[in-house]
Amino acid sequence: FCPGVNQIPYLTLNGRFLRLEPPTMAESPTAEQWELILSLVVALVGLVGNSIVLWLLAFRTQRSPFSVYILNLAAADALFLGSFFGLHMWRILGDLKPLILKLLLFCILRLSYCVGLSLLAAISTERCLSVLFPIWYRCHRPKHMSAAVCAILWALLGLFSAAFMALRFSSMFFVLFVWFSLLTCVLCVSSLTLVLRVQCSSQHRQPPRLYLLVLLTVLVFLLCGLPLGVIEGVWIFRRFPLMFSEVPSLLACVSSSANPFIYFFLGSQWHRRGREPLRVVLQRALGEEQVGGDGGRDTSHPNTLHELS
Repeated sequence: FCPGVNQIPYLTLNGRFLRLEPPTMAESPTAEQWELILSLVVALVGLVGNSIVLWLLAFRTQRSPFSVYILNLAAADALFLGSFFGLHMWRILGDLKPLILKLLLFCILRLSYCVGLSLLAAISTERCLSVLFPIWYRCHRPKHMSAAVCAILWALLGLFSAAFMALRFSSMFFVLFVWFSLLTCVLCVSSLTLVLRVQCSSQHRQPPRLYLLVLLTVLVFLLCGLPLGVIEGVWIFRRFPLMFSEVPSLLACVSSSANPFIYFFLGSQWHRRGREPLRVVLQRALGEEQVGGDGGRDTSHPNTLHELS
């Protein structure tokens, strides 16, 4: 969301106005500047973490339907964090052109945010279908559905961003807000259904890591990533900022940065001595542990479906 892209030398972020001129260094840092510094540190750490996940899933592990979603989610998070870091470096360098600022603010920053939300909604919905209709899901799910869904989301939102930059229709803000609201509802309903199903199954056995991963990732986004979209949605329709600070941006950076730590935390086996390769830990978190002996791979998706059915 970027309602003020034509207001040069001011542009909006979080319902606030950004000046293109860098802040004066003679003044003592304010609370808002400390929040910005913390956001940049979190963004840099998260960029490293998502880059590691991207490298492992793209070049070091065998692809599975679920890992394709995680690969694209890591790419969206890395793009969001990288563009956020680059966008705010003007506060230090002060050498960013207005056109580049508009490109970073909407076409890249907001594109990656919307793609991340769309991917989380797709992941949660698919996991929900897998536990509600396990037989149908196992027998009728298209083989390349994950790749197709990710490609459609990237292409659709990419075309939307390109159309906005070319046409600059104000009605596109309404379309974007409708998309945001619809996906948020889908994410909440599917996640709640998955929570209830996992809660019922956990009375008999420990729920699979794969479903805990989905639920934790969605929970972190709802707590930290969602406020950014809500606040800017209010700004689009009311021109009334709910917060005059960098807190929403900081929370969004935390949301995008937390996912790699969730993967490696759930995939770790703390009772084992010695360090395991990150590739093995990530595979375990995604339910793709190698089966001993023959070196084959068990995606374990049918097993987790059976456990929750």
